[in-house]
Amino acid sequence: MAKTTPAQFARQVEAERRKVAWPTWKETWLTALMVAIMTTVLAVFFLGVDSVFEGVVTALLKLAQ
Repeated sequence: MAKTTPAQFARQVEAERRKVAWPTWKETWLTALMVAIMTTVLAVFFLGVDSVFEGVVTALLKLAQ
């Protein structure tokens, strides 16, 4: 395998960096908003599931007494 000099490596890195398609500000903002909304929806969902499980466990423990 051929050795790559530091200068060649730097040129290759720069060439690859130019190929990167950066998102626009609007795309970034909308993606962040969707993440926040989905996080909130999932938090509420898991709060509900946890509350149901808590009720079931509490009812079962009361039966065992």
